[in-house]
Amino acid sequence: MFAIYGTSGLMYRGPLEEMRKVAPTLRAARTRAITPDLDRPSAEPVPGARVEGEHRTASQALSAYGAVQRPPVERRPLQVVADVMSGQPITVRQDVTVRDGWWALYEHGVGQAPVLNAEGYVVGMLTRAELMRPDRLPQPGGHAIVWQALLAQPVTEVMVSPVPCVSPETDLRRLAQALLDTGLQGLPVVDGEGRVIGFVARSDILKAVVHDPPLDLWAG
Repeated sequence: MFAIYGTSGLMYRGPLEEMRKVAPTLRAARTRAITPDLDRPSAEPVPGARVEGEHRTASQALSAYGAVQRPPVERRPLQVVADVMSGQPITVRQDVTVRDGWWALYEHGVGQAPVLNAEGYVVGMLTRAELMRPDRLPQPGGHAIVWQALLAQPVTEVMVSPVPCVSPETDLRRLAQALLDTGLQGLPVVDGEGRVIGFVARSDILKAVVHDPPLDLWAG
């Protein structure tokens, strides 16, 4: 289930297909992915180094000891947003300045943060991509006063609004499709009343797949 929130409150709640019709597609600036070098040859054996067979027994013993000390965690399929989302999202109040919002992103090492009104409801999203748009920044060599004026603006002047939100029980594949449609790096996770209870980013999905991938989730 998806929802769209803006400065006027809830604008839409329903499936992904209908959400595409209700609001114009948001496109964020895309960065080019680095192509991994999967064909890189393995390193040559170092002269004088012991062969694998010489320390296989020791390696097996260490593995057995590790299994006793750390019992295997029961694996389960990752299916919904609640399985991968961050439960303590970084948020920004709508009455703070661009300077404070920018600093919040930098301090917590995130690229985006939901913007909340006084009641705690989502009204937009502050993104690093929006802050760094060339048409928003002063011209090179611009006077310091121009920069000060930019940073003194309220975040509502530079935030993305309206912003799609997602419920915790939404299927991960639907979430992935929404991220591709909007070009956003993540979406706020809201409860039935529209209050933010988490945040889910592309990196959350990638970490889940890398750490313990239930690859069958992505089949079909």
